[in-house]
Amino acid sequence: MTTPSDTHDGNGAATGGSPPPAPAGPGIVDAHHHVWDLSVRDQEWITGQAMAPIRRNFTVDDLAPEARAKGVTASVLVQTVSAAAETPDFLAIADGSDLVAGVVGWTDLTRPDAEESLARLRALPGGRHLVGIRHQVQGENDPQWLQRPDVRRGLAAVADAGLVYDLVVLPHQLPACVRAAAELPQLTFVLDHLGKPPIAAGTLEPWAAQVRALAAQPNTVCKLSGMVTEAAWDSWTAADLRPYAETVLDAFGPGRVMFGSDWPVCNLAADYGQVVDTAHLLAEELSGDERAQVFSGTATRVYGL
Repeated sequence: MTTPSDTHDGNGAATGGSPPPAPAGPGIVDAHHHVWDLSVRDQEWITGQAMAPIRRNFTVDDLAPEARAKGVTASVLVQTVSAAAETPDFLAIADGSDLVAGVVGWTDLTRPDAEESLARLRALPGGRHLVGIRHQVQGENDPQWLQRPDVRRGLAAVADAGLVYDLVVLPHQLPACVRAAAELPQLTFVLDHLGKPPIAAGTLEPWAAQVRALAAQPNTVCKLSGMVTEAAWDSWTAADLRPYAETVLDAFGPGRVMFGSDWPVCNLAADYGQVVDTAHLLAEELSGDERAQVFSGTATRVYGL
């Protein structure tokens, strides 16, 4: 539904109304952001002129003032590359940060020693901050990658370790996510970025039906994140995002939806403040308690922050 707030200032910001107030309590949890230092580890996915604005270093110190200005008091730092050394680095960052409360890291789940790898991560300095594991399934050519026996064994190890599994997938991979969630009820799956719907194209199906099928599995959660970069970067409005946000809020319910900024990737289409403000606009018809779930409660509970 389009509201009077769903206007645009020409730079990706929804304007024309004040967002609802931040939820009361401990503050907002940003359940999805990244950092990287290109001198330590390249981000091979940041290529081409369009990606040039984010081909530089980003640190938690860069994020902190922007987060603080929007009432964000805790965050989840999420892996960016399939490199074993990245997760220990992120755990150390979390251990020394007042902002980062959890880390979604990476380990090779296809290895027979995945269980031992997770235990080693937990034993590292900052290991108590490890809350989940993620792999760039979106980059796998096999749409049934999550169905592979070695992957399933690794996913079971994630569950046994008391961690959750973040899904970064494309819409055509959602059916495999549904099967994985159904066959591994002991593991909580968190869908990143709504499953990357085709917002720029303005189409809902078959993405919406696939998301509803995933939401029918009780061990699934969805992040209200990554929407601005799935829309037209230089011309999106909150009205463009609203049908997709409403679909996941209806399918999962606010108690299984969590806000995430996807900073600094979001900077390709909107700054941090615009992303937070737009999320508030998209949740404006929820009750105060429901908004508190989306902006803090769900992430705190699911990730055990």
